[in-house]
This record gives sequence, structure tokens and C-alpha cells, in this order.
Amino acid sequence: MVVLAASICTKAGKPVISRQFRDMSRARIESLLASFTKVIPTNTQHTSVETADVRYVYQPLEDLYILLITNKASNILQDIETLHLFARVVSDMCRSADQREISKNAFELLEAFDEIVSLGYREQVNMMQVRNNLEMESHEEKIQEIIARNKEAEAKEELKRRAKQLEMQRREQQRRTAAGGPSGGPGSYLGGGISGYQAVPQRFDAPTTPVRTASPAPSSLRPPAFKSGGMKLGSKKTKQSELLDALGGEALLSEDMSVPPSPAATPEPLAAPKDPRGSLPTVDVESVHAVIRETVNLELVREGGLNSLELKGDLNLQISDASLARVKLVLAEPSTTFGPELQFKQHPNVGKFAANKERVIALKDPSRGFPVGQPLAVLKWRYAGKDETYVPLSINCWPTPSNDGTCDVNIEYELEHEGVTLYDVVISIPLPAGSYPTVSSHTGEWALNPSSHSLDWNVGRVDAEERSGTLEFSVGGDDSAAFFPVKVAFIGLGSMAGISLASVTRVDNGEEVVFSEDASIAVESYSVV
Repeated sequence: MVVLAASICTKAGKPVISRQFRDMSRARIESLLASFTKVIPTNTQHTSVETADVRYVYQPLEDLYILLITNKASNILQDIETLHLFARVVSDMCRSADQREISKNAFELLEAFDEIVSLGYREQVNMMQVRNNLEMESHEEKIQEIIARNKEAEAKEELKRRAKQLEMQRREQQRRTAAGGPSGGPGSYLGGGISGYQAVPQRFDAPTTPVRTASPAPSSLRPPAFKSGGMKLGSKKTKQSELLDALGGEALLSEDMSVPPSPAATPEPLAAPKDPRGSLPTVDVESVHAVIRETVNLELVREGGLNSLELKGDLNLQISDASLARVKLVLAEPSTTFGPELQFKQHPNVGKFAANKERVIALKDPSRGFPVGQPLAVLKWRYAGKDETYVPLSINCWPTPSNDGTCDVNIEYELEHEGVTLYDVVISIPLPAGSYPTVSSHTGEWALNPSSHSLDWNVGRVDAEERSGTLEFSVGGDDSAAFFPVKVAFIGLGSMAGISLASVTRVDNGEEVVFSEDASIAVESYSVV
């Protein structure tokens, strides 16, 4: 299989972009593209056509054609598969398949074409790998950036420490100068004589008593407050200032760094920390316990569609009984099929999944056992794409401006993934500045959030039985864009990827073991823009 060129042209054969993978002149490729539109058969479903020299494998792209020019000896099935990957790259990188958008992203498209075909031969890559290669993220570069930032922070802290040390020495010199008196006696450090320096006063206070002509005793020139302040400067206050400076001035004094209350004051009890599980039901933990955690980042479009969806998950195995350390875990068949775009990563000591077989999590060395008394992340997975079928909760916000300067807003939600149950659902709708809503009907509860000036719609539970709800309100303002972005938060029970345990058995005798499972979903970012 040899791909000579990958091109996007108009219906008249004018090239928009073209990437040649073999040595071909511009006049040659323009001639081939001009001839292509003349040899396309009419009233046929075929997507390939041959001439005396080359073969065209093409696909319509709205008002354009995307095509591969190959030699006649290439495998047409592989050519069609490669063409589909090219088309997916174009649709992923361009918002629309028109000539202006493709010309705008021509450089990125040509880079992606080079990732798919090299010197005329197809590279073994998929869409996800092409996207990762174009991002050009380097783990080593990130580590070097972190090291450089740490060194810079250490240098800043060292400079601040030295500056404080010099300030302390300067104050100590002034104190000794003041103790020795202006006559430059034995106790003077730099005072007296032609070459001596007088201490620079830190502040000027108008004298309230007549000026004394006689030199006072050395002890009377030592301000007690200055001495006390100097001792404090070198102790707790210095450490506190260094800590605040190291934080870049962004941190505020916390309660434990402030002045302690007087003994007579009665401290208030600390507020209890918020439970991250929310209203999720508790799980009775067995000797073999699997903890499945997933986080979702999702951005929906208000007109419909999906901008991005990223799902990350991990499975942690916790064994509390040493006699059950040598076990293997069998995963159940997922209720949602993500396909090959769901990428799995096993622990280095865990065997890889076998193709077309049940997915088993077991140690590579059967004689060894899982660690006891500490959790072990045995499996991780990740999905990133734009497939709307994987959205767990769809949100439809419909603002309708009225003629009287108000806006009627209808918003509804619907559970799309029946394999999960959502708890503590909060849908936050921004409100126009200075306006307050009048709610006419709603499911669940609602409240005004003064910090963000939004209406927070709270629903305790969303499941397959109670999967949808609506909220209607009117508010002053006629700008529909003021009600976006709508932000969503919830705690989910289950797994969006459909990861769950079917059974746990001993490695030595195959006996089934009682296990427990705790699967939950957390939201990092979920919005409608």
C-alpha cells in the first residue's frame, strides 16, 4: 500500500490543501485533482475510481471532497480505512467542513496527515494517538519545569532570609550605637569621632519635655519597646513573615497564625468537615473490598451537542485478611460500550487483559499475593471524546425574552445513563445583575446563591424511576446569554464506564470469595455553555 497524496478539493477539482507523501511536483498534483472530478462516475455508490496510472479513494465532505491518491497495487480496504481516519481528523479539528475553515486550520491538518501516513505508508495509530501526538506534551519537560520553579522559589526564600538577616544586623548596630552614646565611649560600636556614624532614627516624635543637655545614662537610651520588638522580630514573627513571603503574598493569616485569644475568651467549636460522599448510601466493607472512583469533566452546548467529555477512573483493591491475598478479580460485562477509545492501564504487577476474553485482574506471578492492609490501584481507565451517548445527565436551558423586558426561563434535566444514580444534584443558573427570579413551578428545591448571584436548583436523587425534572421562572432582563454557563454538580453511585466486579475467586482452588464494592462518580467540571 502506497499513498501518494492526501488532498481536500472542491467539486471543480481546485485543491484546498494537499499533502504529498512521495516526490510529486505541484503541477502533477494539480493535474491529478483536476482529472479526478472528470472521472467520478455518476449514479453510483462507489467511493473509488481508477485511471491508467493511479487510484482515487474519495469521500464527500459537504461541498468538498477528501481523497487519497494511491497506486493501483495498494490494498483498497486499507485505503478506505485510512480515508475514514483522515475524515475523522478533519471533523475533529474543524468546526465545519467548508473551505474557509479548512484553510484556517491547514497547518494543523497537514501535521495530523503526517501522523497518519509517513513516506506513503500508513502508521499504526488511532484518533486518540493522533490527538496526543499533536498536543506534544512531554512528561520530562513538565518535570523540568517543576524543578525550575522549585529552584526559583528556593532562591527567593534565600534572598528574603538574607534580607531579614541584614535588617536584623542593622537594627543591632543601631541599638549598640544608641547604648554607647554620642561621645563614642567604650560601649560604642560605630559612634563618636570624625569617622563615626550617627544612628538614623526610625520615626520622629515631637519632644514633649525640654531638651536635656547632659548625656543620659546608657540604660536610659535603650527603648524597652524596641528591645522587645527586636526579640520578637527574630522569633515567631520572622517565621510567619517568611512563610507568607514564600507563598507569594497570596495567603492570608489563618487562625492558628494570628494572635492567640485571651484566656477569658471561650473558643467556638470547629465546624464539622463536609462529607465528600454526600448522600451516597454506606457500604458494608468485607475482607476483599473494591473501591471504584470516577471523575468526569464535561461541557455541553446550549443549542445541543457536546464540546468535550473526559472520564477518568481507577479501581483500588483493599484486602484486610492475609488468607485472601491470593485472589483474582473478574470484571462484569459493561452496560455501556465505550469501544477502543476507553483506554485501560493495569498495575505493572497485574497481567494485561486478553483480547476477546473475560477481563481478569490477577497478579502475573500466581505465587504472590496482593498487599494486605493497604489499598492498591490495580486498574485505571480514561476516555476523552465527543460522543453524546455517554453523557450521564442532559441539561436543556431555554430562555425566552418577553416584550415587557423580562425573560421566561425553562430548564429541565434528564438522566441519560440508567446504570448510575445521582445524589445531591445542584444545577446553578446565573441571573442578570440586579434581578431576582419568580419561580412558577419546580421539581426539588431551589435557593438563591448571593455569592454568585445565581439560582441553585437542588434535587436530592435522580435515578431510572425519577429521571427527569423541570424548573420554570421569570426574571428581569432580555439577554439570553446572561443565563449561561449553567453549572452542574452531583455525586453519582455506580460507574459511567460500566466497571464492576462479577466475582472474586481464590487462585489456588477457584473458590469464590465474598467481596464488597463501592463505586462512585465525582464531578470536576460540568457545564452548559
